[in-house]
Amino acid sequence: MTIRPARDDASRPEVLAIGNVAAGSAQEALAAAVVELRRHADVELVVPADTEELRAALEVAGDRRVVVLGGDGSVHVCVAALDRLARLAEVELALVPLGTGNDLARATGIPLDAEDAARLAVTGRPQPLDLLRDDDGGVTVNAVHAGIGAEASARAADRKPLLRAAAYPVGAVQAGATERGWRLRVCCDGRVLHDGADPLIMVAVGVGSTIGGGTPVAPDASPTDGLADVVVSAAAGPLARVGYALALRDGAHGARDDVQVCRGRVIEVEALDAEDAFRTAADGEIQGPFTRRRWTVEPGAWRLVLPG
Repeated sequence: MTIRPARDDASRPEVLAIGNVAAGSAQEALAAAVVELRRHADVELVVPADTEELRAALEVAGDRRVVVLGGDGSVHVCVAALDRLARLAEVELALVPLGTGNDLARATGIPLDAEDAARLAVTGRPQPLDLLRDDDGGVTVNAVHAGIGAEASARAADRKPLLRAAAYPVGAVQAGATERGWRLRVCCDGRVLHDGADPLIMVAVGVGSTIGGGTPVAPDASPTDGLADVVVSAAAGPLARVGYALALRDGAHGARDDVQVCRGRVIEVEALDAEDAFRTAADGEIQGPFTRRRWTVEPGAWRLVLPG
């Protein structure tokens, strides 16, 4: 669906707004955001039914700023589409966070209020941000994680329409109670961070700091420093898992003896056995299972409108 009113002032900026057909309970906030956008710009609103319609809209975006009305997953899909069109470096993106977690907005200081974010989307300036590229060419703009976190995201997916942001902690409790751990070899810039002798319950790689609606998995991560933060948890026992979960909630898990933290540009994860194959959650998108995965930081690969 496309709504593009006639222009009445050639001096006003033009914006291509990308909505989410599955926004559900966020429709009221989406409508308010569009009204605010139109106070400051001429807006074409596109609500693509699928990735092909999204790609078609982005192909004709021209030099207009593209405003994503959605969550981390919506930004992920838009960035991936622009990347495939070889237009990622040239298009200015903005975000009005209407998702369940909105971790990218939290990491970058974008207002969580829809109208405030819409105002910033038109009046603010874009800044270059890093992203992660995997060995299949896919991109991650905030964080990717494997282990209990990914299993929690998978379990949360079906609960999002009902529980919204509470879906992730519910999924995390269920995953934490049932998963045995994974024997994974983890390397950061060629250095072995974990050899796989002991099972891991989580590997997280982030250019952004939070996952699951504000859980500070990599609290010191920055999307502008050219590095990814890597967090590896071997808190496999029942009591250790509880302790890890409590520390993770406050971002204090990095001080635990069973947690290792590293910063680097190339991160590799390999399962020691087929039964240790792992799923990942990349910006909330569930992928896999994999027996091997590599992510490389691409500094300043895309531009997003940020405060300041």
